[in-house]
Amino acid sequence: MMEYKYIIMCGGDYEWWSTPKQLSLICGEPLIVRTLRMLKEAGANDIAISSNNPMFDGFGVDVLHHDNPYSIDNDNNEVGTWVDAFYPVDTPVCYVFGDVVFSPEAIKIIVETDTTDIEFFASAPPFAKNYMKPWAEPFAFKVKNTKHFRDSISKVRELQHKFKRDPIAWELWQVIKGTPINKINYTNYTVINDYTCDIDKKRDIEVFNRDVFHYQSLV
Repeated sequence: MMEYKYIIMCGGDYEWWSTPKQLSLICGEPLIVRTLRMLKEAGANDIAISSNNPMFDGFGVDVLHHDNPYSIDNDNNEVGTWVDAFYPVDTPVCYVFGDVVFSPEAIKIIVETDTTDIEFFASAPPFAKNYMKPWAEPFAFKVKNTKHFRDSISKVRELQHKFKRDPIAWELWQVIKGTPINKINYTNYTVINDYTCDIDKKRDIEVFNRDVFHYQSLV
């Protein structure tokens, strides 16, 4: 199987977090450490973190310093464009969202999945019983055709005024697949159907630690 570079995305700024949410403790382990560990255990050999925050230095992998101006303030106002989050790479790459609490099985699926173009990983309804949100969340993009990916990001910027909201992963995937914008197709990507989900608010961490993991042992 083709070797991919796995980039854990830890950029952006969210005012309601005193420290980056990727450093939040999940069952006593920083989330970024947990994701790094699981990627290595699943066989990923080339792993890096993309961030300009020095708090991500010292985790034993390269930190790709990337100018990502995207931010959300306490009033939920956005600055910048979410698609600026992707560190530019010209070789096969997998962008792993750093604020996602992955299951070991989810990471295994992402690492073992190959593509000839671009693959997207996300949840989809009907959700698992231990999934913590009532909506689907994105988890990763695996990219072999880097030109298609870059062109799609440029297209998202061109179409930005046509989207019903500021475009994020779902809108990028619609452009990549050439499907109607503003309409999510929950069947055209790799679905991960377990507790894997992102953290948006500090309460999400409490839910993971209290309700999701109380009957599961972390691998």
